[in-house]
Amino acid sequence: MKIFFISPEVVPFSKTGGLADVAGSLPKALKEIGHDVRIYTPRYKKVPSDLKSVTREVKQGAIPKTEVVVYFYENEEYFGSREELYQINGVDYPDNLERFSAFCQAALPFLKEIDWRPDIVHANDWQSALTIAYLKTIYRDDPFFKRTAAVYSIHNMGYLGLFPKEKLLLTGLGWDQFVPEKLEFWGNIALTKAGFVYADVINTVSETYAQEIQTVEFGHGLDGLLRFRSSDLYGIVNGIDYDLWNPATDPNLPKRYNVATLSLKVQNKLELQKQNNLPQRKEVPVIGMINRLTDQKGLDILAGAIEDIMHLNCQLVILGTGDPKYHEMLKRLKNKYPEHLGINLKFDALLAELVYAGADMFLMPSRYEPCGLGQLISYRYGTIPIVRKTGGLADTVKDFNPKTGEGTGFVFEEYSSAALLQAAKRAIDTYHKKTLWKALQEKVMQLDYSWDASAKKYVSLYMKALAKIGIVPM
Repeated sequence: MKIFFISPEVVPFSKTGGLADVAGSLPKALKEIGHDVRIYTPRYKKVPSDLKSVTREVKQGAIPKTEVVVYFYENEEYFGSREELYQINGVDYPDNLERFSAFCQAALPFLKEIDWRPDIVHANDWQSALTIAYLKTIYRDDPFFKRTAAVYSIHNMGYLGLFPKEKLLLTGLGWDQFVPEKLEFWGNIALTKAGFVYADVINTVSETYAQEIQTVEFGHGLDGLLRFRSSDLYGIVNGIDYDLWNPATDPNLPKRYNVATLSLKVQNKLELQKQNNLPQRKEVPVIGMINRLTDQKGLDILAGAIEDIMHLNCQLVILGTGDPKYHEMLKRLKNKYPEHLGINLKFDALLAELVYAGADMFLMPSRYEPCGLGQLISYRYGTIPIVRKTGGLADTVKDFNPKTGEGTGFVFEEYSSAALLQAAKRAIDTYHKKTLWKALQEKVMQLDYSWDASAKKYVSLYMKALAKIGIVPM
């Protein structure tokens, strides 16, 4: 199968969030099972320009250590001269619609120019969604794309690609699109609707989130449209790169380990405690948290529980940046509880690896979480997740039952400080039952959330998209 994978960000070239990880990993996994996948993405300033020219507008590179082709759309004004991807100093670029319209408008003519007919055009998030609208309107009767189906993936419903209606014609589409059944959204245009309305199938990054976005609470005003398209809406949990996230081979860990040498994990814990100026005590449970410090990620309920957690004879290490009010709160609490709290108000990839390896538990108290990768990485490192039951967390973490040994973490459902605190208490109580805890660690380290498993589900999704346009793949 030929798959044209369109993404505004791709690891290791560009990244603001989890989409970049998906775009850098899923095509690699699809390639490994025999599919011809090619990525299309902008060439931002941070991407080297000494790439092979394919056409006047497109250069070619590859995902490192793979044969996955990456096509970089060249536009110096819109992408090559920009320091960041979508915004600068927290403010969106005012010409984002023009930028990503140009990116999408160049995609399908490029395929014709190189004479490469994809079976699937797979667009991701609002920045890529217009490509699907073009495929189904402007190129609807073009024989070149007669056998091409469209898949649209939404990675976070919080970002709809909202712009003033006055900019509609700049997309290359006409005023016939400015109706509620198409791109209009409360007097504006929402570019994500180009994907939701026109794709043959839609997917998001977990089965539970696929259900949640059809509700008023999580649908961001598009729940009605998504309910209308519910028969074409699927959820596939993201994978993680098991070559990258591997405690047995991770070159950045003080001490590497695997399931058979789990007792060596504690050496990473001692280093984590040391780096956070915490007492180096093997027996004290350490809870790690790597997150944006925002309400969406549960910082509001953590704020109401954190002082009680400090009295549970544990240590909490937090890595991330976000809302200034949470920065101030954590600095104040660090002064109050210097032996219990480690605060790192930054993003640090090496420290993140040490948190996954050195912590005993990993906290994700999210209000909503489309998929979540932290819990999957923590499994890999034998670090037990404490999560709220929402989105991908609900699909991937099952509550631990000490009587039966079933479950993979500690789950709370009510979005409250009290529920979070109770889950933390249960985790810490279980931690002190060493035989039970070790068995739980061994179990989660052997779970399979690799991209290999997810890639097979995407192939099935692509088959459904082709079936929608009347094609049964051989």
